[in-house]
Amino acid sequence: METDNSNIYSGFAYVYDSFMDNIPYKDWYNYIHGILLDYNIKDGIITELACGTGTISALLAEGGYDVTGVDISSEMLEVARSKCPDSVLLLQQDIRGLDLYGSSAAMVCVCDGMNYLLDEDSLYKTLCRVRMFLDHGGIFIFDMKTRYFYENVLGSRVIAENREDSSLIWENEFHNGTDINEYLITVYNLVDKENDLFERFDELHMQRAYPVEKVKELLNKAGLETAAVYNAFTKEEPSGTSERIYFVAKRV
Repeated sequence: METDNSNIYSGFAYVYDSFMDNIPYKDWYNYIHGILLDYNIKDGIITELACGTGTISALLAEGGYDVTGVDISSEMLEVARSKCPDSVLLLQQDIRGLDLYGSSAAMVCVCDGMNYLLDEDSLYKTLCRVRMFLDHGGIFIFDMKTRYFYENVLGSRVIAENREDSSLIWENEFHNGTDINEYLITVYNLVDKENDLFERFDELHMQRAYPVEKVKELLNKAGLETAAVYNAFTKEEPSGTSERIYFVAKRV
């Protein structure tokens, strides 16, 4: 099995927002903003890791924060530049080697960005870089999909969607032995309407599920305090059937 995600979100970047139009980004922003306010972070620099096409970064900027967005994909950042205000600084970086111009009052990483770190060393390195660029007292808010979600909700199945100008086939497989979820995305995108010409591209994505206690262990090792662990979009503790979990880590 491949163990690298470096080639993802190339062609898929340009149709990502079309196929992810079911994500309630405004609600996600409101939840994140509520946590920021819980820790009295009302302004200052917010860095979004794995910012993708920039929807959350744009909302954070609209909310009055100075925003930096970081993503490994130049194509995703190209889309982000088209929707973010000029005040948002967008950087192409691998978050395992995060290198910012200064510290941030908070960092966020949502929509499974941390699940793309496929081994504990990669997760630990990222957390160390986060700590390095967080203000003292600053927080890191991130979500992770759970093993329960990958195994029981998504499972090993095929999902297909047809849109007016594009089609998507999502072939999913969860590997019990490694806790890695592997999915092959095939997209047909209309590039010449007059001649009914479609372009095909394929991307292999992999994400890993981590137990809560392992994440907390690595946070502590990296010098971050686990301030809270929530069942997604609530302030409740996660359960065995939680599909997405939010972590709030603090630099002390």
